Amino acid sequence: MITSITSVLVANRGEIACRVFRTCRASGIRTVAVHSDADENALHVRVADTAVRLPGATPAETYLRADLIVKAAVAAGADAVHPGYGFLSENAGFARAVQDAGLVWIGPPPEAIETMASKTRAKALMGLAPLHADEVTETDLPVLVKAAAGGGGRGMRVVRRLAELKPALEGARAEAASAFGDGEVFVEPYVENGRHVEVQILADTHGTVWALGTRDCSLQRRHQKVVEEAPAPGLSGELADELCAMAERAARAVDYTGAGTVEFLVADGRAHFLEMNTRLQVEHPVTEAVFGLDLVAEQIRVAEGNALAAEPPRARGHAVEARLYAEDPAAGWTPQTGTLHRLAVPDDVRLDTGFGDGDTIGVHYDPMLAKVVAHAPTRAEAVRTLAGALERATIHGPVTNRDLLVASLRHAEFTSARMDTGFYDRHLTTLTAPAPDPYAPLAAALAEAHGRSRFGGWRNLPSQPQTRRYLLAGEEHEVRYHHSRTGLTADGVHVVRADAALVVLEADGVRRRFRVARYGDRVHVNGTTLTALPRFPEPEDQRAPGSLLAPMPGTVVKIADGLVTGSSVRAGEPIVWLEAMKMQHVISAPAAGTLTALPVTTGQQVDVDALLAVVQSP
Repeated sequence: MITSITSVLVANRGEIACRVFRTCRASGIRTVAVHSDADENALHVRVADTAVRLPGATPAETYLRADLIVKAAVAAGADAVHPGYGFLSENAGFARAVQDAGLVWIGPPPEAIETMASKTRAKALMGLAPLHADEVTETDLPVLVKAAAGGGGRGMRVVRRLAELKPALEGARAEAASAFGDGEVFVEPYVENGRHVEVQILADTHGTVWALGTRDCSLQRRHQKVVEEAPAPGLSGELADELCAMAERAARAVDYTGAGTVEFLVADGRAHFLEMNTRLQVEHPVTEAVFGLDLVAEQIRVAEGNALAAEPPRARGHAVEARLYAEDPAAGWTPQTGTLHRLAVPDDVRLDTGFGDGDTIGVHYDPMLAKVVAHAPTRAEAVRTLAGALERATIHGPVTNRDLLVASLRHAEFTSARMDTGFYDRHLTTLTAPAPDPYAPLAAALAEAHGRSRFGGWRNLPSQPQTRRYLLAGEEHEVRYHHSRTGLTADGVHVVRADAALVVLEADGVRRRFRVARYGDRVHVNGTTLTALPRFPEPEDQRAPGSLLAPMPGTVVKIADGLVTGSSVRAGEPIVWLEAMKMQHVISAPAAGTLTALPVTTGQQVDVDALLAVVQSP
């Protein structure tokens, strides 16, 4: 029976909600957003036709309330629900609740979700069995602790020593319960330096299953993908065919319908089954680009009861996607918060985002700002296009991983397709080494000087130069320039133009343009970010030696058992567990000593740089 969907509620937020809404609008389908209080003014709420507030104890828990989301869909007059990814997207109970309410579920059957959403059940279906945690021995190491539900790198820990297994299990359970509402975890062998390869599945209710080629997602941090591409480069035709056949077999084994992904780890020419994700993946745009499909539109058509063609479209070219995160890779991938003043990319790439200019990046959700996708006839062209687009992108706001992405895409190991999941373990230090533009401070100073009254700077007789100080890549830079009869001048550099937004400099016969934007004391010069320092420095904030500060705003979720003021601690011993953006961050003692202060309590909200503890060394 064919059903005509007229209104879709997306049970999600941010980028994926905006992505689904885009297809719905193009198809003439009305859209309904749901939101937490923290998301009241979020982009996905602003672009939807209708929005419904979801009450919840915390912003993260809000999107995990299946009953409230179903109630919102009914109240808003939606006739279908799209789960997006994350949150309840792989929750069979939610799928059943949607169907029981008489709504169309734009996803696979609940029974398929139930079987495959649990990695332990999926492995059993494929004839595999996880390790029992209490049976792990030295010979089994290294092992990987994983959440049985969900994904996205949450609830995962690599264990290389037996002594690390118990705390890894506890940390993974807590993180999985927070992110997915399910604390079940399991243990499996950890295959090092393998490639993460997956196959996109699309199936209808008439028995047709498409295996839409391969994707490589090997560049990962914290087991979460950073760069993805299609097709996976460097695979033999036989291995690619084997992966597609295994993915199709997994889909048929559970009578799958809709979009899904089967994931593998490839090492030494062999494929190791990881899991099946019964939802749309974050990296689906690279498959869309290569096959010329709109996977969301196909999901809706399948949910309406329409049949797929006997064969999928022919693949063309190569596509690469990079995930832009508000995080500092050089500081342990620490999430960043604040105002995203401006986000824009060149027209030759696709931008999927859940943020608009001026939006706030908060602490409650994943720090991904956007996905940037390039498609070209060859892999080399697609990689080059994406790297260039990211380099030219305008990103004004908190620190991001943009520079890391550009460096990764241009790294010889990546351009030659020799990367694996250990890429950042090997190269992170090199990729994050500061490479600031030496002219950026001068451009910032000249832009700031534009428009000032010449009577405040220019003198008829030679005088002392004007000075400005900036912090760039951790180092202080002092800039000197003069006001003259002909305008601003700087020693050794010809100032061609200088206004508040654009500075043009010429040095050694080379002319360069610098676009400048300032927000408070943060100055963005092309792709370089500086901090303007006061002309008359304030006395430094005095902190006791050994102070442990919060690297980001978050919630104190745990304090080490038995620790009180006066306790002795070892170097590297965990003191406080801080949760932000659904990830837990362990704050450890920098050196052996005595805990002289512990001013926080479990459940307390803290701001960035808040004092968590003080460890005084002998």
